[in-house]
Amino acid sequence: MSGAAASKRPLAGLLGIFIAAMMAGMNNRVGALALADLRGAGGFGFDDASWLSTVYNAGELIAMPFAAWFAITLSVRRFTLWMLGACALLAALLPFVRDLDLLLVLRFAQGVASGAMIPILMMAALKFLPPPVRLYGLALYAMTATFAPNLSPWLAGSWTDGVGDWRWIYWQSVPLALLAGLLIGWGLPREPVQPRRFGQANWPGMACGVPALGLLALVLDQGVRLDWFHSRLIVAATIAGCALLAVYLLSEWHHPSPFIKLQILGRRNLALGFTAFLLLLVVLMSAALLPATHLGRLHDYRPLQLASTGLMVALPQLILGPAVAMLLYRRWVDARAVFAAGLGLIALACMHGASIGPDWNREQFMMAQALQALGQPMAVVAMLFLVTSVVQPPEGPYVSGAVNTLRAFGSLVGAATVGQLMTVRGRFHADVLIDHAALAIDPNTPEPAALAGIVGQQALVLSVADAYRVLGVLALLMIPLVLRLTRIPAPTIPSNNHG
Repeated sequence: MSGAAASKRPLAGLLGIFIAAMMAGMNNRVGALALADLRGAGGFGFDDASWLSTVYNAGELIAMPFAAWFAITLSVRRFTLWMLGACALLAALLPFVRDLDLLLVLRFAQGVASGAMIPILMMAALKFLPPPVRLYGLALYAMTATFAPNLSPWLAGSWTDGVGDWRWIYWQSVPLALLAGLLIGWGLPREPVQPRRFGQANWPGMACGVPALGLLALVLDQGVRLDWFHSRLIVAATIAGCALLAVYLLSEWHHPSPFIKLQILGRRNLALGFTAFLLLLVVLMSAALLPATHLGRLHDYRPLQLASTGLMVALPQLILGPAVAMLLYRRWVDARAVFAAGLGLIALACMHGASIGPDWNREQFMMAQALQALGQPMAVVAMLFLVTSVVQPPEGPYVSGAVNTLRAFGSLVGAATVGQLMTVRGRFHADVLIDHAALAIDPNTPEPAALAGIVGQQALVLSVADAYRVLGVLALLMIPLVLRLTRIPAPTIPSNNHG
């Protein structure tokens, strides 16, 4: 085999892992956006069908802390191919399942398989790419947080409204899994299984960690619908989940071979960087969740009609992600300033969105989405650079597991936070509007049913505006935190690597 072909194989394998991670990132979001169609096709009630997203989120969160360990033990190539095969097989079968209990079990299993693939992308970038090009690999990973969620409305709408076949919500994974599997099978080296690692792992900790993460995913995903601690299920799941999580973290701290090495949090950039990442994931809800909520609930937009607002953020990431990586390789550039500038752009987008009115349609969101498209890669890629630059290569799996667990957890926290904020503010605005209507003496006052509809619409618009303001202020408050990170100079690029 020629040297050129040999050098291309790891890159082909990395591309396959990228496709697998993107597929996994879109699985959940597309299913959530098309939940009404899945509910109608299966004849499920609203409450019952809501668990389809919950069990997938739980499976995804459960897999992320442990995926890197299994990939090292079984080999990255073997483990990723197994997970791809499981995801593709489940995707092919799911449209034919009509029993809700079986569907929930299979959807949970698909969440585990999909969640296991996303951490592998970061781990592979840290393992296979040298420092002069590693940041481009991390820019690919950043797209799982910036590209995939915003592309999903177009995909969901294409299957349900364009093609007109809801089954493709699941089947879309099959061709992507086959392509990713071919690239990974050809590109990644065959490595032996390391059976001795099975005797060294923290199995008691994992026995506590798996149910803890699953229960906390349940709490965050169902909390708004069940009214949080007014539900016995939420109370019991919260107590049990927090207790088991505490035991898991304590065992990981003291175990000689943990799945996630918590001691690395003693480094400034990791502790502050992980905190900033968690808050950033909450802020990023302003790009995907808020426009979809306003247009969907107020104007009855279908996913395909929402596609342009998502594509406005998603498509530029294909260019802006690598461009930000290229910028960070300049010696005169401070990654902290790039991170802060990205947060500033996101805050501007939120402040523009806070001027929302009942007549806003897709066109009125374009300025905010354009600012999001610029700000998101600056923030996410700079954050990854600042965090991973203080990590030694053997520590890559620990950081990959921690970052991706935070990614899944932060997305759930963000959705729950925004959902609860809008619920509380919506009730407040509805009460105020009803009080004003009761005090007004006007013969043209609408009938009670019509008045309730108008109040509900206005309360929704005002609650979305409040959510934009809160997320914009949070983005601004993060800037001092980001500037406290340790400055990391760009790695030196040897001349023989320019090509």
